[in-house]
Amino acid sequence: MAENKPTPKRWGDRKDAKLIRGEDALHFIMGVVYPSRPDNEAYISERIDLTAINEYLEKKNAGDVDFKYTFFHLIVTALVKVATLRPKLNRFYVNGNYYQRNKVTTAFVVKKEFSDSSEEKMAFLEAKPEDNVDTIHNIIRDIVRSTRSGKQNSTDDSMDLFNRMPRFLAKAILHFLMFLDRHGWVPDSLIADDPNYSTVFISNLGSIKLKCGYHHLSTWGTASIFVIIGEKKWTPLYDKNGLVKMYESLDLGLTVDERIADGYYYMRSIKLLKYLLEHPEELEKPLSEEVAYE
Repeated sequence: MAENKPTPKRWGDRKDAKLIRGEDALHFIMGVVYPSRPDNEAYISERIDLTAINEYLEKKNAGDVDFKYTFFHLIVTALVKVATLRPKLNRFYVNGNYYQRNKVTTAFVVKKEFSDSSEEKMAFLEAKPEDNVDTIHNIIRDIVRSTRSGKQNSTDDSMDLFNRMPRFLAKAILHFLMFLDRHGWVPDSLIADDPNYSTVFISNLGSIKLKCGYHHLSTWGTASIFVIIGEKKWTPLYDKNGLVKMYESLDLGLTVDERIADGYYYMRSIKLLKYLLEHPEELEKPLSEEVAYE
C-alpha cells in the first residue's frame, strides 16, 4: 500500500521529507555522481482516449453545477492517486541525498484571465489519503476563485519583494536562499505555495490551445515530476484493414527524474494513470484505495 506513514524525525531528515536510509548502492551513488535534477531527466509521452472521460463529465455536470467538472480535475486526481499508491514517485534528490516526501502535493499555474497582460498565480494543493475527485474538484474551485479574486499566496508575495530591492541585493539574497534550499532550510513563509516543492508540477497547455511537449525540471525545490497537458484533438484509430474510427484524445508529457525509480516502476505507474483516466469512476474512491489495473 501506498500511504506515507509519519515517523519520528531523525538526524538527516528534512522538515518536508525523510532521508531514505539503507538504500541500495546505486541510489546512493547516483545522488553523488549525478547531482543535478535537470541532468537526469527522462521524458514519457502518453495519449489518453477521452471517450470515457467525456461520458463521465457529462454525468457529473448534469443539473445545476456551480463549478463544472473538467478533464483537468480528473487528471489532477489521477496523478495524486498514482503518487499515493506508488510512493517512489513521491521521492526526490537534493544535495546528493535521497528523500521520501512527507505529503503528496501538486501545483499548477492559474491565469486571472486569458490575455497577454494577465498575471499568473501559483496554486498549491495537498492531497490527503481520504480525498477523491469530488474533494479535489472543490479544492481547485476554491483555489481558482481565490486567485481570480485578486488574492495572492505567500510565494507570490515573497517574489514581489525582490522587484522592490536593488538588483545586487536581490541577487545576493537569492544565492543565499539557494544554499538554504539545498539543505531544506528555506522558511515556510517563502515556499509554502511554491510549485517547485510539490510532488508533481502540472501545466495545462491545452487550456491555451497549445500542444503537449517537454518541460525541464528545476534545480530549485524538490519536484521530480513535471506534467504537460496538451490540447484535445481528434485522433484516427487504425487496424490492419485501415481506418476504423476517430476518437477524441489528449496527450500527456511527463518529464521525470530517472534517479527516483527504475523504468519498470515508471511503466507500471503510467499504466495505472492511463487506467484511471480511462475508468474515471475509480477516482470517486479514496486516493489510498488500491486499484486492480493489471
